[in-house]
Amino acid sequence: MASPIPQDRLVPAEHALVVIDMKEYSKFPEAKMAPVRSDVDDILATVLAECGLKDPREEANAFKDRGDGAILVFPAPYLARLVDPLLGRLNAALTRYDQQRLSSAPAVYLRASVHVGPLSLPDHRGDAINDACRLVDSQEVRGALAAAVEGGAFLAVALSETAYRRTVRAGRTPGLDRQHFLETLAHVSDKPHFTEPCRLHVPGLTGKAVLPHLVEAPPPASQPASAPIAAPAAGSGGIFQFHEQVVDSTIANHIGKLRIDRRPR
Repeated sequence: MASPIPQDRLVPAEHALVVIDMKEYSKFPEAKMAPVRSDVDDILATVLAECGLKDPREEANAFKDRGDGAILVFPAPYLARLVDPLLGRLNAALTRYDQQRLSSAPAVYLRASVHVGPLSLPDHRGDAINDACRLVDSQEVRGALAAAVEGGAFLAVALSETAYRRTVRAGRTPGLDRQHFLETLAHVSDKPHFTEPCRLHVPGLTGKAVLPHLVEAPPPASQPASAPIAAPAAGSGGIFQFHEQVVDSTIANHIGKLRIDRRPR
């Protein structure tokens, strides 16, 4: 009889993930933090119901509070619905909220990421959840949110390349197509070794409209800087032929002995 497969060699079941994060939540007045967070939870619950999705808060091991946001876990087959219609309806709900909020209440802008992959439950461990959290914290989705603010939207999203291929490229999002996304690489400022392909989306904007708001990421810290051209070592020599005046300082400043050949050509 075959021996049982060790648990650590089994690939966990795939789940669809949505991570949300509020823009500058830590700068909200303390008295406003809890009410605003409660409002965002209510908005999410309403929009999820409109999309025919269950509220993860009502499901076991499907919701994780991040303080200024949350991690939402869904069955993998619902991935396409988390892109369309969810993202458009969420932005519409945030727009209505902004129109109705008191002037003393802070404006609410959300960054979000959508990903799919193996997830260990109930401890919420695995590369998929780590990547989803890094996508929502990436410099690129922050730039996309700047485009959203300028364009009158309240949501910016980073889809992992896997999520994009299984939903938009596969033709499972009738309201969204390639022009609504910007292909880029995601970077996180304090994680120089994280680089992942993703697609940025701001409801109501084309992908091209997001591009001017992205800041080029610096090279990884481990990448060595270009070394300066080394000067010739002292005592080294060689024979070179120059047919014009030598004006390049890199060469002229290191010519020791000069022998002029006046033989006729």
